[in-house]
Order: sequence, then structure tokens, then C-alpha cells
Amino acid sequence: MANPKFDRPVPIRIDDPRDVQSARDAYDILTHWQGIPDLDHTGAIAVCRKALNGQRTGKDARQAFQRFAHNNRILVDDDGSLRRSNSRKSA
Repeated sequence: MANPKFDRPVPIRIDDPRDVQSARDAYDILTHWQGIPDLDHTGAIAVCRKALNGQRTGKDARQAFQRFAHNNRILVDDDGSLRRSNSRKSA
């Protein structure tokens, strides 16, 4: 099973800050997600799974995971603060 590394980490904070550095890291976070599942979550799991199986790239997995993290407000800015979206999707 492949584990494509990301070209640069995706900084997130759920309980503590951490850098997500590969499709496996992202997949593990996604499959243990305690939030409400949505299309970004489902899509990111599918892309990461395909990357682990060699059917998608690490870049694809990173983009899908970053979109999920941004829309679920766990993406961290360079200064360590949570990134706030102006266009939060409605539930």
C-alpha cells in the first residue's frame, strides 16, 4: 500500500495542533472524525483511500483534505490561529 507524502504539511488543530504530512495521516484523521460527516468528509476519505491504493496522487489527497479541514474550521493559519472561513457552508 502506498502512502504519498504531501509536498507541504497541512496544519490543523482538533485538540492540539499538528501537521498532516501524508495521505495516511489524513485518512486516519478522517476515519476517526467525530464531527458531522458531509460531502467534503466523504470525498476526502475517497481520495485519500485511492491515493493509498496508488490510484490518486498525494497532491490530490492534500487538496481534498485541506478543503475538508478548511470547511470544518480545523485548518490553522501560519500564526497558529484557526483559519476562519467567510463563506461557511450552511448545515
